[in-house]
Amino acid sequence: MKRILVIDDAATVRMYHKSILRSEGYEVEEAINGIEAIEKALNGHFDIYIVDINMPKLDGYGFLKELRTLEIPQAPAIMVSTESDDTDKKKAFTCGANYYLVKPVKPEQLATIVKLLIRGE
Repeated sequence: MKRILVIDDAATVRMYHKSILRSEGYEVEEAINGIEAIEKALNGHFDIYIVDINMPKLDGYGFLKELRTLEIPQAPAIMVSTESDDTDKKKAFTCGANYYLVKPVKPEQLATIVKLLIRGE
């Protein structure tokens, strides 16, 4: 079963994304910030990361920069944020994102992008 890590400081957003992804048959774990997400990535393989930008302690940009330097199998990352400016998108891709979605995300949109990125590994 494919494993996904949803990283967002908002419990409602994590639950929303988790319910969409579980209904598609994925195993989903959660992290409330980038630091917790790095710890989880170091302790187990994930097939994709769903990452919020604005989080305390370590934001989404910092998480992706750190993740991409780790000596672990790399997986695609989808940056999901309320930030819709082109500079935010460019920064996300520079930090290592593979795709960028603006909140609120439609269930079918998230499911489709996850399927495409996991298949494309």
